[in-house]
Amino acid sequence: MRLLATITVVLVTVSGCGLFKSEPGAPEITNDFLAKLASGDVQGAAGMTDNPADAKETLDKFRGALKPEGLSSKVDQIRKNGELASEASVTLDWNLGKNRHWTYSTKFDVRQEGDTWKVHWASSVAHPKLAPQQSIKLAELTPDPAPVLDRDGTPLLAPERVVSVMLVPKEAGDVAAVTKSLADALNPLDKAITQQTITDGVAKTPEGQAYQVAALRDPDYQSVKPLIYELPGVRFSSQTSLLAPSRNFATQVLPAVRKLVENDIAGNAGFRVSTVDAQGTEVEELHSKAPEPAKAVNIALSRAIQAAAEDAVEPVTQPAILVAIQPSTGDILAVAQNDPADAQGALALTGRFPPGSTMKAVSALAVIQSGKVNADTPVPCPGKTTIDGRRIVPNSSEFDKGTIPLHSAFAFSCNTTFATLAVDMTPELLPNAALSLGLGVDFDIAGLTTITGSVPPATDVVERAEDAFGQGKVLASPFGMALVGASIAKGSMPVPQLVRGKETKADKQPAAPPVAALDPVRAMMREVIESGTAPQLKPYGDVRGKTGTAQFGDGVHSHGWFMGYRGDLAFATLVLSGETSTPAVDVAARFLKAVP
Repeated sequence: MRLLATITVVLVTVSGCGLFKSEPGAPEITNDFLAKLASGDVQGAAGMTDNPADAKETLDKFRGALKPEGLSSKVDQIRKNGELASEASVTLDWNLGKNRHWTYSTKFDVRQEGDTWKVHWASSVAHPKLAPQQSIKLAELTPDPAPVLDRDGTPLLAPERVVSVMLVPKEAGDVAAVTKSLADALNPLDKAITQQTITDGVAKTPEGQAYQVAALRDPDYQSVKPLIYELPGVRFSSQTSLLAPSRNFATQVLPAVRKLVENDIAGNAGFRVSTVDAQGTEVEELHSKAPEPAKAVNIALSRAIQAAAEDAVEPVTQPAILVAIQPSTGDILAVAQNDPADAQGALALTGRFPPGSTMKAVSALAVIQSGKVNADTPVPCPGKTTIDGRRIVPNSSEFDKGTIPLHSAFAFSCNTTFATLAVDMTPELLPNAALSLGLGVDFDIAGLTTITGSVPPATDVVERAEDAFGQGKVLASPFGMALVGASIAKGSMPVPQLVRGKETKADKQPAAPPVAALDPVRAMMREVIESGTAPQLKPYGDVRGKTGTAQFGDGVHSHGWFMGYRGDLAFATLVLSGETSTPAVDVAARFLKAVP
């Protein structure tokens, strides 16, 4: 890109003050010199001086250090300095990009040599404080990134010093001994670091380059520094990075949030210009502008609730997940997975699983809303039943409760009851009820990819019966079932929120379910705790929910679920291959015990 100079020549005549109207050659050479300098034509500008070689070398280094996007200049004054010379006073404004400008004044002589005027070259032409054999250095001053705070203002991502530990094999001498010492020191901090992994990493590193063995938070680095600092071939560098409270904290949310807000939290960089000698040692600061930190970003996550969720899933040996949402606001409070779940991906937010009997909360809403039954309607709960002469539906262990009120069938989780009720449902009844609770709505949440689930209309009677107790073709994510719990608690679907100031978009805005149909479901969910399938949760306040066991694959194994809410806290837990709902309810118990 060709960059043009803006040049203004000021010619002044004042009697008795030694000022004069310059001869035409002085202003012209001054204008032409500055125009070429601004355009990047260093060779052309140097050629207009009386020392082209020295001028080109100095100006090349000057522009090379600045890498300017543009240069504007103004001729403030030209003053006669003898019969064959004039002195030009100019102001230079270097545009360094990113809204950075370096503006200063300098002076240089313009001398006549025969019929030609030339700029008399001196290093001070570029800057008045630039001495011979010196050059300049431009350093960017980067502010620390602003923190990402939780809903209560507690840091979730905060700037911390990180030290990189690097090994230069050719400087290590006995590489095997050095790698062993590094592994012995670092393995207690990170079990993934062993002598073999370091050896393998070194082997894959191009010759002459350093292999990064570890990136350590400063407290961890300080703890191992005495063991590794003097090792031959080991080098260190540090930088400031935005880090979570611990390595595995909120890994399903915070990395995406960090990427989303990286520009918002970066702030505006400052810069510093200084002169340096031939060895690159700084001589004098010429200009500096301090960096401007950005404002903190707030997200809906709660550090305390996230920590409680992670502690709740951590002891489970199978993949375990917990998602929590605030019903009143839609704020996503926690998304937790244990290590076995993390190994399988973003199961909490996008995994799709049969919801099992947690789906009965939706089915109960649908059948009550149809007007054909109410919570007290007597319904059969046999140990097993046959649907359309084709499908035998059993209860768990084929328990038989005879004829009982619908609310009791819900609390005991009678598959046979809900399968039989589904026979008389219209194909759209269950999908519409699910949609009113958010299941099947697609959200565009800044920073997250989510799937709630799907409840397709079922014209086939057997499929509709299976869908009613969470098998069939219905699928849900833990996020989707947490949203169902939040919708039941609130009375309408809350729109999930994560990053403050970044609005969530929904592809549908379902109508709220009728209160007359929803209130009985809430009461049934309380009965599940008081006398049904989740008595472990009785000590933890007014908890309401629904357990679920969902067969998958060949039907030999089952996932375990719990979905529910307490006050303004809704959540869903899922334990893959939990076989029963008990492990999922136990996760919920640990969670509720830890959350005030």
